[in-house]
Amino acid sequence: MVNIYEAGPFEGRLLQWPILATSGALEVRLAETDHEVEQAQRLRYQVFYEEMTAIPSPQMRETRRDFDKYDAVCDHLLVVDRDALDAEGQPLVVGTYRLTREKDAARAGGFYTSGEYDLSRMLAGLSPDTKYLELGRSCILKSYRARPGTMQLLWKGLMAYVARFDIDLMFGCASLAGTDIEQLALPLSYLHHFHAMPENLRVRAQPDLFVDMNRVPRDAIDEREGIRSLPPMLKGYVRAGCCIGEGAVVDRQFGTTDVFIYFPLSGIDARYKSRFGLVK
Repeated sequence: MVNIYEAGPFEGRLLQWPILATSGALEVRLAETDHEVEQAQRLRYQVFYEEMTAIPSPQMRETRRDFDKYDAVCDHLLVVDRDALDAEGQPLVVGTYRLTREKDAARAGGFYTSGEYDLSRMLAGLSPDTKYLELGRSCILKSYRARPGTMQLLWKGLMAYVARFDIDLMFGCASLAGTDIEQLALPLSYLHHFHAMPENLRVRAQPDLFVDMNRVPRDAIDEREGIRSLPPMLKGYVRAGCCIGEGAVVDRQFGTTDVFIYFPLSGIDARYKSRFGLVK
């Protein structure tokens, strides 16, 4: 058993928490130390800023870490390779998710996603006892993406976290690479027509950021081509049962086009519940 932190990675919480799952030398668990959070930030920098086209701040470039105010109050889910060591001789972090519960967001002044999307309609439409979780900053080291088990471990860890805290709903932003909306017309239109959120809860992009996702008529879209056009993470969300908010947002800092994902645990496809051991 290991300890996690009750109020975020920098304020010891002393909840007993085991390794969530393993696959060979890989294991998934929560970050316990500042160093492990920094490892996750270095991984994010490597993927978002060096491999992709995100633009770092001078301080990020100097430290080679991706960071913001949310890192100090959130939980950081890690996939660690025990057979590979970082520069300080610690097991290498090869995958990560940033997980924000409601109380964590309150400490940071709101959810990260609210900078792009108006969450008020969704939150007002949920029952008062609904427990929700924001997903963010998900990435896997390039050399591990095709390695069997890495993505599955990250999801197994997420599902174990969801079960531990009795989460009812997950949400956040998912990204498509690039900022040319016309080149992204098929995936955006496919999501808009085939996976829209329920009308009464539908989240909408902030007015000054709103990009219409309805670029191609529904009857002109082949569903199989539509889902094939999605990046792997977003494809996994859709197949598992998530819905999509209204309007995309171009994130020029990260060189991506973002969509809102709405993922009630009650709607998860039975195959995914079985695969990841989700009882709820």
